[in-house]
Parts: sequence; C-alpha cells; structure tokens
Amino acid sequence: MINSQIFTASLPFPDKDNRNIWIFVPQHSENQLLPVIYMTDGQCLFDEFPTPFGAVGVTQAVENEFAVSGKSAVIVGIDNGNAWRDNELTPASIGEVICHDSMDNFSKPEGEIFDNFLMNVVIPYVEDNFPVLADRDNVAVCGCSSGGLQAFFAGIEHPDKFSYVGAFSPAFLLYSEQSWRNYLSSKISDIMPYIYMYSGGAGLEQEIFPSVEMMYDLLPEVGYPYDKMNEVILFENDHNESAWREIFPDFLHTFLNL
Repeated sequence: MINSQIFTASLPFPDKDNRNIWIFVPQHSENQLLPVIYMTDGQCLFDEFPTPFGAVGVTQAVENEFAVSGKSAVIVGIDNGNAWRDNELTPASIGEVICHDSMDNFSKPEGEIFDNFLMNVVIPYVEDNFPVLADRDNVAVCGCSSGGLQAFFAGIEHPDKFSYVGAFSPAFLLYSEQSWRNYLSSKISDIMPYIYMYSGGAGLEQEIFPSVEMMYDLLPEVGYPYDKMNEVILFENDHNESAWREIFPDFLHTFLNL
C-alpha cells in the first residue's frame, strides 16, 4: 500500500509567471488508478495552508470518505492568480459582465485562458504523472465563488471530459439571466455533466443565492437534463472556506457514488 502524499508542481500559465498546483494522492495500492477532482483556488483547499476561515479540508474529506465507502479520489488544486484572480475566473464568452457594488472590478474577463491552462497544461500533466483515471465518468471539476463559476463553465464547455461539476457559491450573478439563457441554449448536448450547486444565505451569500436559484430554474428550461442537477442551500452559511468545508464531503460522496 502506498501512503497518501501531497505533491507540488509549477506549470507555465499563458502570459504570466508559472502557476503552482498541488496534487493530493490518497492512500492506494500499487497500480491502482483513482478518480480525480480538479479544483480552483488550490491554496485554500488544504489544512497545511489555512485562511482566516480555515481551509476547505479536502484531504480530511477524502480520508473520511474512504473510511465510510472504501472510495477515494485524487485532488488537484490550482493556485489562484492573486491580483488577477477575479478576471482569470470570469469567462468572457458567457456575456457582458455585470459588476456589483460588493465585488471587485471584473473588467478584463479571461476565463477562457484559465480554461485553456486547465485543459491543455494541468490535466495532461496530471494524467501523465499521477495514478488517475482519465475517462469522463471519473473526472470532476469543482470551485468556490468565482472558482465555482469557472468550474461550471469548464463542465459546460467540456462535457466529454467532466462528468461532474461542483459549483459552490458560484458567481452566476456576474451575468444577466438573458446572457445565461443565450449561452446555455447553444451548449446543451446529449452528454452533459451532473451539476452540484451550493449556496449559503448569510453575508455575501445573500447576493449569490438568488442567482443560484435562477440557474436551477433556467437549466431545465434550456433543455438541461433535470436528473443531472442538484441544489443544496444552507441558509445559515456565509461566503467562506468554513462553509465550503462543510459541503465538500457531500459533493465528494455524491461524485464517487453516483
């Protein structure tokens, strides 16, 4: 049996400095391949790098899931771009970006560049160097806040690669409902990922929650399969890592046991 370990790598990000990624490989047997979850904001995921609100706690969640179900997953965390984060995790092709008073300026959306980095740099590197399964049934993408928006975008853009999307507190409110309708209507196909949406209801989540409700209603209207959607609302939760730590184990369990 091979013990769990966190690996790090520095990979070339387009037109910027190299970007750090963390790869958590849980305990596994030799020659065993595991499902994999690609996640934004890698610096907020692991207990070794806590924020003022702790960390999302992905390693503990994976270990707990293995103890319960005997299943686990590799977690790949991609560092955010610090000053560039908001724009990096905001796609331009969805529509005009609406800036809200409580949010920073998202004036130069570059989500497509991040998506290219994920698909053409990070994923090939991980699949070449770590014991992960590469078929879509065993590949998920997940993120929180703007990272939740970017994970949703990746799942919609690449349904042939991702079978499962975790959109935690996603910044859907950055676009109008009509922009979302126009974008999604052109993307629905016979093969779409399962979408796990989560929102809280306190603090900044009060602004985010209506747009998550909007998305949950809109997806079936544009033809998204209703059996490939789930919405979880915890009204007492604010917009922070402590809340996402609470919801991640359920997301993980659902992905591994669908």
